[in-house]
Amino acid sequence: MKKELSLLWLLLIVISAGAQKIYPTHWWTGMKHSKIQLLVRSDKDIANDINSVRSSSPDVKVLKVQKTDNKHYLFIDIQISPSARPQKLVFSIGNNKINYELKAKSKENGRGRVQGVTSKDFAYLLMPDRFANGDPSNDALPDIYKDKTADRNNKFARHGGDLKGVEDHLDYFNELGVTAIWFTPVTENDMPKMREGSFDMAGYHGYWFTDHYEVDKRFGGNDGYQKFVEAAHKKGLKIIQDAIYNHVGLEHWIYRDAPSKDWINQWPEFTGPNHREETMFDPYASKTDKDNMVKGWFVRHLPDLNLANPLLANFLIQHAIWSVEEFGFDGFRIDTYKYCDEEFVNKVNAALKKEFPQITTFVEAWVNTVVGSAYFVENNFNIPFRHNAPGAIDFSLCFAMQAGMNQPFGWTEGVNRVYMTLAQDIVYKNPMNNCIFLDNHDMDRIYSVIGEDWNKMKWGLNWLLTMRGIPQLYYGTEILMKNFKNPTDAEVRYDFPGGWPGDAVNKFTAAGRTEKENEAFNYISKLAKFRKTSSALTSGKTMQYIVRDGVYIYFRYDSKQTVMVITNTSDRAHRPDWSIYKERVAGFTRARDIQTGEERMLDGFEIKGKESLVLELK
Repeated sequence: MKKELSLLWLLLIVISAGAQKIYPTHWWTGMKHSKIQLLVRSDKDIANDINSVRSSSPDVKVLKVQKTDNKHYLFIDIQISPSARPQKLVFSIGNNKINYELKAKSKENGRGRVQGVTSKDFAYLLMPDRFANGDPSNDALPDIYKDKTADRNNKFARHGGDLKGVEDHLDYFNELGVTAIWFTPVTENDMPKMREGSFDMAGYHGYWFTDHYEVDKRFGGNDGYQKFVEAAHKKGLKIIQDAIYNHVGLEHWIYRDAPSKDWINQWPEFTGPNHREETMFDPYASKTDKDNMVKGWFVRHLPDLNLANPLLANFLIQHAIWSVEEFGFDGFRIDTYKYCDEEFVNKVNAALKKEFPQITTFVEAWVNTVVGSAYFVENNFNIPFRHNAPGAIDFSLCFAMQAGMNQPFGWTEGVNRVYMTLAQDIVYKNPMNNCIFLDNHDMDRIYSVIGEDWNKMKWGLNWLLTMRGIPQLYYGTEILMKNFKNPTDAEVRYDFPGGWPGDAVNKFTAAGRTEKENEAFNYISKLAKFRKTSSALTSGKTMQYIVRDGVYIYFRYDSKQTVMVITNTSDRAHRPDWSIYKERVAGFTRARDIQTGEERMLDGFEIKGKESLVLELK
């Protein structure tokens, strides 16, 4: 009998789901956010039923019902009792009934769930579609999606990579020394190929959302995502989800059947943003420029959301909370953050922190200055509006490190850019929360940027894995993948060799890599694994010294350990005058090279030209 009732309940869901959708699709008992707003969407007029909404459960009280200009929608505020148990209930809306479920909140508070990502971690950024294909059966799914094909011979098309493929290589991440995986979005992107420049591009990258509550089935669907996160956690790996608040794809119902016109920032004709983040904090900025920055459409096929709309804001905030509880990942990276309504992003950040105190958020604000970067996170400015995001994607330091590797040494050029950029950390509340990187999926690959110079590559890798913050490595850097994004981003998003059945080479294994690739992989792995156990590198203080004759020296230290990083960007060998560095070297006589294990005496120590070393002082 119990089985028959369960089947009947499932049947009712199927019957109801054909005409109506409800978001969030379910919720949990025991949540701090026990008052939520349900969005009910129908293919028919339900607005006239505004006064006849009822809950079948005494644990769920209907507080308020709102309608909008679009009669396909109702917004139902409910209060879930603190004593509510997991249950299935029914909302009556006129003659219609919608099934709903309250699930039990996860009680797993240990290592496995929502741990947060900190400066103790080392993140690996990948694109699931381009990393590995673990389930070829879901590559295209033409009966479900508007983009009917997967074609590895077309660099603008989907290639078939998925979460199962990433899961199949979890041991690879551990071997490399990675502790967190950040991947581009896996939310449903049911869009046909779209024109970008002179090319027709698929949404393989994941940034064209069409249904917030569905993981794209070509990546494995909701179940596949849950299994992936669980598998990663069991291997000691954290997960960072890429989120987008600024826009949706053209095929999203938010645009196609908007609850009200003001959910979308409207323009008489296509108007893109000016991309000038300065308009957000410039005391002399015009309202025209600021409005364009926030309300302009990023590209023609990505409608810009009016995040100041309270109903839309509730939908997105609740989805963010739902995502964490549903999938159990550990951190958020927020895309196109500088284009978002400022009041909204502070609200969603605060809501996430309230529900999950340990959750980590770092935000993408592609800026040109340290001041610009610091403005969008917790900072030390005395200004009218204060952002509350903990950390930034640190573009300023990225550009400085690239300059340090490429430019000749000068008063403000070359490695002095690194020194000067770090000196400006005074503007951040906590720069340790920043995500630092050498390149990413939107940039030229670093190995090409530095002219495929392995010595310079070691400079960058040493800085990346020893400076303050959360280091991020872009997939393939460890095997020296290269290219410039000319003419498009597709050039820096090639498939990882060995990720597909039948690949000619498999660079997930040492046997499949060349000698130079293994040298790079082993170099990163050794330093990353040392970093993992180094209190000085993961949570210690920093002291840097001015650059002398192209030689840059800084220290990471705490009461237990001192690590010195020395980079000689000049062609000549150099003997440091330790009296200059006595604050940090006093009491030490030897230095252990992290890569070779060799111990060298500080007395008479010499560094070769173009050499960079990470040394633990003894």
